[in-house]
Amino acid sequence: MTRLAAAAVLLALPCAAPAQDAAQRYNDYPTAARADYVFACMATNGNSRQVLEQCSCSIDEIASILPYEKYLQAETVLAMRRVGGERMAVFNSAVAAQNFVTDLRRAQAEAELVCF
Repeated sequence: MTRLAAAAVLLALPCAAPAQDAAQRYNDYPTAARADYVFACMATNGNSRQVLEQCSCSIDEIASILPYEKYLQAETVLAMRRVGGERMAVFNSAVAAQNFVTDLRRAQAEAELVCF
């Protein structure tokens, strides 16, 4: 009986790993990053309970689509574009920088369809 239980545990381990990886990927956004997004979203859309829920849903959807590293890269590009000047021109013209922003915009559009 013990061998059967041990075999069942060993067979279940490979199946549990992908689920854990997916859960870790979905939850790789730090709480502060999620909160910053929700605060900015609420400032844009109004400060009501309904908007809080919609903005929270939105960042959860974005997190399920875009890994945090790519989200951070896109946010960095957008921040550098706001600075302006000759040194920041690379953030406006580089294809890689535009791809980061495009991926974020797609994730935001998907989140808006689901949550708003």
